[in-house]
Amino acid sequence: MTKKILITPVFFLIPLLIMAQDRVTGRDFATRSEVIAQNGMAATSQPLATQAAIDILQKGGNAIDAAIAANAVLGVVEPTGCGIGGDLFAIIWSAEKQKLYGLNASGRSPRSLKLEYFKKQGLQFIPSTGPLPVSVPGCVDGWFEMHELFGRIPMRDILQPAINYARNGFPVTEVIAYYLESNVRALSEFPNIKETYMPDGKVPGKGEIFRNPALANTLDKIAKGGRNEFYRGSIAKVIDAFMKSHGGFLTFDDLSRHNSEWVEPVSSSYRGYDIWELPPNGQGIATIQMLNILEGFDIARMGFGSAQYIHTFTEAKKLAFEDRAKFYADPRYSKVPVTQLISKKYAAERRRHINPAKAANVVSAGKIEAGNTIYLTVADRYGNMVSLIQSNYRGMGSGMCPTGLGFILQDRGEMFSLDPGHANAYAPGKRPFHTIIPGFITKNGKPYISFGVMGGDMQPQGHVQVIVNLVDFKMNLQEAGDAPRIYHTGSSEPTGQVMTDGGILYLESGVRWEEIRQLLSMGHNVQWNLGSYGGYQAIMWDEKNKVWYGASESRKDGQAAGY
Repeated sequence: MTKKILITPVFFLIPLLIMAQDRVTGRDFATRSEVIAQNGMAATSQPLATQAAIDILQKGGNAIDAAIAANAVLGVVEPTGCGIGGDLFAIIWSAEKQKLYGLNASGRSPRSLKLEYFKKQGLQFIPSTGPLPVSVPGCVDGWFEMHELFGRIPMRDILQPAINYARNGFPVTEVIAYYLESNVRALSEFPNIKETYMPDGKVPGKGEIFRNPALANTLDKIAKGGRNEFYRGSIAKVIDAFMKSHGGFLTFDDLSRHNSEWVEPVSSSYRGYDIWELPPNGQGIATIQMLNILEGFDIARMGFGSAQYIHTFTEAKKLAFEDRAKFYADPRYSKVPVTQLISKKYAAERRRHINPAKAANVVSAGKIEAGNTIYLTVADRYGNMVSLIQSNYRGMGSGMCPTGLGFILQDRGEMFSLDPGHANAYAPGKRPFHTIIPGFITKNGKPYISFGVMGGDMQPQGHVQVIVNLVDFKMNLQEAGDAPRIYHTGSSEPTGQVMTDGGILYLESGVRWEEIRQLLSMGHNVQWNLGSYGGYQAIMWDEKNKVWYGASESRKDGQAAGY
């Protein structure tokens, strides 16, 4: 069968391909220099959030305080990707304890909603919007867990920048204006959306000042009343009443019983570096599985942008994602064989399934012996580092915008499977499979790089590409994020959808024509997509010179800054 290729118009692509002729090593892709500073560093997807983090550091806060402040500001200025209606995950390096901590601040499904309800409604999958995909938002509890264990300054001071931006307004950037308009248009049928996000009868455009006084009041209540105000106080009561009035199942009881969980990060080595991820219900270990498979190939010799590298990466991704679809789930409900899945022995067995000359249309999960977003990272003068990711899922979430609160509840419950025999099957009080993952790299037991790549199932693919760019292709921190990315879609999903046609291989501009032609001849369905390649931020510690390096995403509003 002839595979089609959809790519940019030739008159746009030719200059990019000409520039790529001398880039087979992967160097010189950086759109800007790395940021270098001595005392602290912050890298987020929005300059106002980065500045808020730096301000907190300079006022005596540490990386944990600054990360919370940046996340809160992002919920105001980038509501298209995150907010207090969503979940949070973090990996934290404690300079005092000289160890990594993992935080799973994801929420659980409503206890009053049963699997049988979906069957009676004739649903095969949980819908993306409305009351059914709403699960408990874990973000706020995650903030207070982090602050309780590591924080240095009062939460009131930490949340004040976000409160100020919500009350006084902020200028909307071009990227956020685009996503805000498309999200609000899609969700406009739901109550309170227009009132909250179209204050003057239209969505605010580029450069216009957007205010969200309802969110300012909500954040002010949280700053004064703590987590209990959100989960057991007036905010919880409003959410409960709103959901009841719109056919929802999330209740005051669900909110009041919520708790975050400190978990042990898991790791595997990749050519002398230890790669750390959080265990399921997230998809972080897919990164480790892919790297374990790739470690058996001479990636550096293949060359960046080569058909052989892109093919090998894509086939490794397919294998890891089939395991992801079958095994990843809430470990309290299903035994997830993490140790075996991330072992070198298992990777060697899976590696044998890769045909070096042909793309696989169908792959199976391994046999096991007896599961839109923002990412930010902050480092401080004490040596602490935070890798934090937070999301509503699908941009602005479910469309359920509780009256007077100024934010939308997440739709993460959409990720459950309705197959009762599946590891990720819906159950009351269960955490759904999660896509958001923070990443961390250590070397010789010391912190090295805190990083993340946001964007659904692009996230583990992005993590792997950044690591390969750094380790195999010797790129610097900024180049590793700016280099053209690969995005494969169509693998089987934890919701129950199964890959049968090999999926689609999307390539950013910069891959040479002869490599694309070779990929087509190997059976890959190569296409081009303007988006879907994720958003990257990273901080690296230079032990020799005792300085921080920062890098940020050039595809969005990202900014790294230090002092």
